[in-house]
Amino acid sequence: MPVLFKLNKIVRKFNDGREDPANNRWYARAFTVGTVGTNDLAEIIQRNCSMKKSDVQAVLTELVEVMQDKLQESYAVKLDGFGTFKIGISCVGADTVEEFSVAGNIKGAHVNFMPSYTVDTATGTRTTQLLKGCKYAETVVNKVERQK
Repeated sequence: MPVLFKLNKIVRKFNDGREDPANNRWYARAFTVGTVGTNDLAEIIQRNCSMKKSDVQAVLTELVEVMQDKLQESYAVKLDGFGTFKIGISCVGADTVEEFSVAGNIKGAHVNFMPSYTVDTATGTRTTQLLKGCKYAETVVNKVERQK
């Protein structure tokens, strides 16, 4: 099945609020048809291997817990063929080292993900593992009528 997208027109404006017709462009935005959860993944994996769904769910649940522990111990977690996860910090800068404090400057954390990729040695092109062979199709939801 292809990756679905819908077209959105982005209207650029001048500083005074008027539209800038020369810079109005149409952009494709990925469109999701739903969410596949752990239970769904376990069901699919069960059909493709010799493990039972309950075993797969147990492994996936434990994977999340172990990843949480390792990420919070400042490790990057690499899942071969999938990608690498690590924690990033959202922070406000301090003027001096002495003025920096965890409570005052660190605003939160987030997870960074870098998907695995292969490099074509002839062209130097990187291909993300999860996007190999990706095809595209416009969704029928809010489909834009094209003028002939």
